[in-house]
Amino acid sequence: MSQAPLDTDHNSLPVAVIGAGPVGLAAAAHLAERGVDFVVLESGSKVGASVAKWGHVRVFSPWRYNIDSAARRLLEADGWTAPDSDWLPTGAEIVDDYLAPLSKLFGDRIQVDAEVSAISRLGYDKVRTSGRESAPFVLRLTDGREIRARAVIDASGTYTSPNVLGASGLRAFGEETVTELIDHALPDVLGVDRDHYEGRHTLVVGAGHSAATTLLALAQLKDTPITWAIRAGNASRTYGGGEADALPARGALGTRVHTLVTSGRIQLVTGFFTHRVNAHTDGVEVISRDPLGNEQSVVAERIISATGYRPDHSIAEELRLDLDPILGSTRALAPLIDPNAHSCGTVPAHGVDELTHPEPGYYAVGVKSYGRAPTFLMATGYEQVRSVVAAIAGDWEAAHSVQLDLPETGVCSSNLADTQEQRVGLTTGVSGGLLGTPLVLATIPSDGGGCCG
Repeated sequence: MSQAPLDTDHNSLPVAVIGAGPVGLAAAAHLAERGVDFVVLESGSKVGASVAKWGHVRVFSPWRYNIDSAARRLLEADGWTAPDSDWLPTGAEIVDDYLAPLSKLFGDRIQVDAEVSAISRLGYDKVRTSGRESAPFVLRLTDGREIRARAVIDASGTYTSPNVLGASGLRAFGEETVTELIDHALPDVLGVDRDHYEGRHTLVVGAGHSAATTLLALAQLKDTPITWAIRAGNASRTYGGGEADALPARGALGTRVHTLVTSGRIQLVTGFFTHRVNAHTDGVEVISRDPLGNEQSVVAERIISATGYRPDHSIAEELRLDLDPILGSTRALAPLIDPNAHSCGTVPAHGVDELTHPEPGYYAVGVKSYGRAPTFLMATGYEQVRSVVAAIAGDWEAAHSVQLDLPETGVCSSNLADTQEQRVGLTTGVSGGLLGTPLVLATIPSDGGGCCG
């Protein structure tokens, strides 16, 4: 039986962009500027849905690093006035003052409540080769629709796929039985989630910037015991270099947490390898078992799992991806973003050459492209999509010419943060935390941001 011929005129099909966050809408802006048809598929109910979930967080990088160049041109041509370039926006401000007005320029080419469940080639599974590159992509949505595309730019991020609580990368025994008591990184501790934590013993698990940010917020609540559990033997990684840190904001974050630990406001537990979680009359018991079999436990009323995020490549199982076995990025990108060698300020500019998979026309961009590396910058994601869109449009000279214009010390500045605290009338308490506001100065989580994710 012969197979019916496929529609191979890729130029007649749109580019499918998955995700309407900062990087996804930047891709849309570059596609619009180049006159390339596109559709943006956002699983949430509005653009920037993941960003809105950490809307209470104020990022450390000012507006001038958070606005894509093509998006700025399109917005300003429509009469938009950019926010103060030196202002440090919250997640909510990024959505309301930037992403929402940008999305209005694209009309019905942005579809919300449009969750992609799988991507393949029309008529081809992963194994079949002959004629594969001439077949369009097919994106299957959870609502039963299928969309064909000439190329796919996957900017879906990692915010919806947090790491598990277990220390070995595996779910802790019993973890699924107490999910109602476990929250993931950056809950709105001083805002809408305050009643979940105030007056309740809270265990924070994790040693990254999200954990540090949450600890600073919890410390401002009255009568709220805090336990902080980390795998390492000490918290020097979180404390960083203080004033000598290459990224001043990171140093300031660590210094404030260090002060809270030494003062006894936060109880630090080291060498904690989460192994089992049991329901307890006082909430939940979290049991650690280290590699030598030694056990210790903490009983708390709430748990905040700030253990990071990982990319979910399951929607692309029928595509041919070449993933680094450690980070889950492309193999070409992995050595450039390795967190053992780089911070967010030292990752070099990169583009389509480093993002290309054996499946031509599919590109994971933004924080998803970084896999498990926490070194992502929003500005880096903007350069990624500029390069990728240029390649899709056939402008290979522009695609290969990548650059990233950042200050030598990175985009983060504790001086800017301190200045803004004064501008919005905040005060700095003994702990170094911010008082009188639900906003927390922080590096931002995993679907893009001004500083390390």
